Amino acid sequence: MEPAQPTPTQPAQLTPRIRAFLEQPLFAALATVDPDGAPRQAVIWYRLEDDDRILINSRVGRRWPSNLQRDPRVSLAIIGTDGYAWVGLTGRVDAVVDGDQSREDIIALAWRYHPDGPDEADLASFRAYPRVTYRIAIDGVHDHLED
Repeated sequence: MEPAQPTPTQPAQLTPRIRAFLEQPLFAALATVDPDGAPRQAVIWYRLEDDDRILINSRVGRRWPSNLQRDPRVSLAIIGTDGYAWVGLTGRVDAVVDGDQSREDIIALAWRYHPDGPDEADLASFRAYPRVTYRIAIDGVHDHLED
């Protein structure tokens, strides 16, 4: 059975409150679909782009990027530092970038998550291996944020 391919929808509109939450350097739990239909999760770095898409990046060869190449549907849960506030997103990959730009993206993410400076060994590793960047169009948003 072939997985359903998403049809483009109107992108979800992010409220200022949700945008402010997503702009924090929090970790995201990413869910993709394995070839056999089983769910796959990974904890990742992300960045909210100015156009309200989510940018994520991975080393080539990992399972979840392979899943996204085959099936662009994705779900993310971004968890606040207290563990109780979170935002859930559903969407689909609408752009894939590799090469030099994807290495620049992971370096930018490293600085986002380590504002005092990422470890030099990590930076060297990011530069040494092929990377891939995905941009995710957000189709749905639900939140568990305090008013």
